[in-house]
Amino acid sequence: MILNKDKWQDYFNQFDDANILQSAEWGELKSEFGWHEEFVKTANAGAMVLFRNLPMGFKIAYIPEGPLGNPDVDFWNAVDVVCKANKSVFLKVEPFIWEEDGNTIEFPDDFQSVLDTIQPPRTIVVDLRDAEDAILARMKQKTRYNVRLAARKGVEVFVSNNLKQFHDLMKITGERDAFGVHSESYYEKVYEVFNQTGKCVLMIASFEGTPLAGVMIFTHGKNAWYLYGASSNEHRSKMPTYLIQWEAMKYAKSLGCDFYDLYGVPDEKLDVLEEEFTKRHDGLWGVYRFKRGFGGSLKRTVGAFDRVYMPFIYQIYSLIRKMRS
Repeated sequence: MILNKDKWQDYFNQFDDANILQSAEWGELKSEFGWHEEFVKTANAGAMVLFRNLPMGFKIAYIPEGPLGNPDVDFWNAVDVVCKANKSVFLKVEPFIWEEDGNTIEFPDDFQSVLDTIQPPRTIVVDLRDAEDAILARMKQKTRYNVRLAARKGVEVFVSNNLKQFHDLMKITGERDAFGVHSESYYEKVYEVFNQTGKCVLMIASFEGTPLAGVMIFTHGKNAWYLYGASSNEHRSKMPTYLIQWEAMKYAKSLGCDFYDLYGVPDEKLDVLEEEFTKRHDGLWGVYRFKRGFGGSLKRTVGAFDRVYMPFIYQIYSLIRKMRS
């Protein structure tokens, strides 16, 4: 069964532990930037499937952080029908399941586990269920000190809708840390789509009216996600990025969220991360030092799984991805 957007959102909202990347809002956002979505549901499971064009009319099919429910043979058959109708070379599935929980997902035999993921599989998640003092106590001493220092130095954090200000901070961060930044229109669309349903807030940290840092936080049910963040080169000694994360955590907690996902660290085990983080600054290594201080738990999803419909084209696509990486 193919659902429309509203019916899918009703189904999605039944899962308070679902990932925001399976929401109809995420599909609406991605449809503005080169993807289109289909909502597939059977008796026991459902998924938003995203499609992106490849040359010659072929497509990639992708289930981000899903499916929902208990996928069975009927569900995967229904997904196959949609994927083949869209001339998909392959389907990539990245389930929202933590390895550490020991849970699994039943895939048909022709799915293969792959290293090539779209979302970062490993992250740090802060437990918000305790009192604020207990959450602060779990942080690294230096991080806790920096949170309090920023407040003492006069840094203020407030909710904002100034997307230009946020994008200006993103450009500064991208230039400083050498990573790509979306266009201002992208962040405007993100905010428009998610804020109108109460699932996104933009927070800005400032000092004497000068914006120093910004974060865009997403919430659904038990979970909150820090997906986008930026900071200025000014007044860095006042530690605004530490205070704004703490205020974002308190905001998520006030909405009833149990977990705050700092979203994305290098895909290495804890002993490797702790041994290497002072030496490396490439990729996600540059943010691990910062994120580790907030007292969260290192977690990893079960990774990515591909189902191939067109093996020859899939091999060419995989080779190109490998060369580019």
